[in-house]
Amino acid sequence: MSDDLIIGGHRFGSRFILGSGKFSLDITRAVIENGGVEMATLAVRRANSPGEGNILDSMPEGITLLPNTSGARNAEEAVRIARLARELGCGDFVKIEIIRDTKYLLPDNCETIRAVRMLADEGFIPMPYMMPDLTAARSMADAGAAAIMPLGSPIGSNRGLLTRDFVRMIVEEIDLPVIVDAGIGRPSQACEAMEMGCAAVMANTAVATARDIPGMARAFRMAIEAGRLAYLSGLGRVLHDRAEASSPLTGFLRE
Repeated sequence: MSDDLIIGGHRFGSRFILGSGKFSLDITRAVIENGGVEMATLAVRRANSPGEGNILDSMPEGITLLPNTSGARNAEEAVRIARLARELGCGDFVKIEIIRDTKYLLPDNCETIRAVRMLADEGFIPMPYMMPDLTAARSMADAGAAAIMPLGSPIGSNRGLLTRDFVRMIVEEIDLPVIVDAGIGRPSQACEAMEMGCAAVMANTAVATARDIPGMARAFRMAIEAGRLAYLSGLGRVLHDRAEASSPLTGFLRE
């Protein structure tokens, strides 16, 4: 039975999305191959660099590109960046990142909602990065988002699923793929996100700062697959107020 990830009508066999921002060009291909990655983000400025600095040259054939609007401070700037990415041949997918906060790098949900609507009207496939807020997620879905990408914790922090309860609300209430983006620092945290019912996980810093980068990419791949299988299999129930023996306590000894 097929269990493909479907975003904007496109099918993906992998649920590991790679953020490529912290990888050198020569390691990008190895990470993609070891992680089984089928979709990878890229900053438009790295795709618009002449010569050997162009990240597009490091992307294996068949990878779906997810250009982000990194650097945008409002909806209009995000739209301009997305249009440039399309002109560069990056396709219609776009990860909307609108950040005005310079310390914690938290996304601006209000401007992001505006950008989703504007980009959807132009035929893009918007995937908004957002603070995990159910009301904002509903507005993004109504505006034409193809997926919702709540943060797990601040970008680059590797602190894991600090927002797990709010992400769970979005998973339960929004009928779109929910992809945890930012802050996932360990394969076990990626597995937890998938066990919750998230459709995919994006990772960047956790892999880029590992001692063995290709090995960590493989670890994330396996963790995401394990978490997805656990979710589909149905996690066992949890008892909070009592214990329950796993083996019979009576009936095998004479009274």
